[in-house]
Amino acid sequence: MSERLTRLAATAAEAAGHAPAFARRLAEAGLTPAQLAEAGGLNRLPVLKKETLMEMQAKDPPFAGFLACPMEDVDHVFASPGPIFEPMLKGDETAIGFDMMFRAAGLGRGDVALNTWAYHLVPAGLLFGQGARSVGATVIPSGPGQTELQVQLIATMGVTAFMGSTAYFETVADAFADRFGGTQGHWKLTRAFLGGEPGDWAGKRKRLEATHGITTHGCYGTADLGLVGYEEAGKPGYNTHPDRLVQICDPASGAPLGPGEPGEVVVSTLARGWPMIRFGTGDLCRALSLGEDGFADRIGPVEGRVGAAVKVREIFVYPAHLAGLADNANGVQEARMSVTREGNRDLIRIEYTGAEGREDILSEAFTKRTRLRADTVVRVDAFSIGGALDDARTY
Repeated sequence: MSERLTRLAATAAEAAGHAPAFARRLAEAGLTPAQLAEAGGLNRLPVLKKETLMEMQAKDPPFAGFLACPMEDVDHVFASPGPIFEPMLKGDETAIGFDMMFRAAGLGRGDVALNTWAYHLVPAGLLFGQGARSVGATVIPSGPGQTELQVQLIATMGVTAFMGSTAYFETVADAFADRFGGTQGHWKLTRAFLGGEPGDWAGKRKRLEATHGITTHGCYGTADLGLVGYEEAGKPGYNTHPDRLVQICDPASGAPLGPGEPGEVVVSTLARGWPMIRFGTGDLCRALSLGEDGFADRIGPVEGRVGAAVKVREIFVYPAHLAGLADNANGVQEARMSVTREGNRDLIRIEYTGAEGREDILSEAFTKRTRLRADTVVRVDAFSIGGALDDARTY
């Protein structure tokens, strides 16, 4: 019996006594918390899909019976689009593990980090900021937008590290180069901690590094679990967080797959308070190697998604978001969305059928549900978009 499975059983036992939804998951699978420590016991628990958690929270808000600690133990509650509510407990100085990414990259005292991730409701801004502070860096919590101000901050504050999406880094770097005649030799930036993109993200990172004289760093994490994997110089993929039991599983059966086989990332966390055990992230990747206890100790990059969700401007959009728009816009029969790519930016087009003149109402309803702004909203007699969500981006 592995030490981590023993810890998992203890975490599950505490959670089952406080979180009725988790207790039901175990009971429906015919499991006790202790049995999760037995060989094969964890694999008997069906995978909890993120879309299912969203549906459960809609029916039983806010946490659908999964919170396994008193509310006074919760430090932050994030509200990701869906909405999905995710608690972060007090006393966690690691930012749910994000400190590991910065420590592995060599960030520390003397570094000044510009954090362009959003701080409003979603977790990225707070987690990146707290993780960087925990290793000694000074953080400027700028959030996204106001590109000219970001350029000024980089120049005047001696910024050495950038945090944000890959697309926004390109926007800021181009604006800096336009103002100062270039980046290399004109700024102190040496590191960029970037969000992943579909397509040849590794190739894009190499181009950015060569152009701007920096090193780029990435990680794999979710709002529900915190950091799951982080990069280590000279090694492929991501080292997995020791408190995350990571499996790559068949998306249909939930059965764990061997190294090199593509499947869904399924994670069981050892952290107390929010029992995301056998939680399916919806991301597809491969295990590069397994540890002695059979869990992935290194995983490859994300290769795609399971299901119909589409990631747009770092935010997931689900078919349920589009299906619900008609409820908020009287006279709309159906709405569909397509996303295309122009330069560094994702472009969102929404088509709808039904009454005329509902564009502004529909646009506002879409923003409320997803926190994204549509570039085009148009009424049509017949859809040009196939299905609720169409990802037509090319990279």
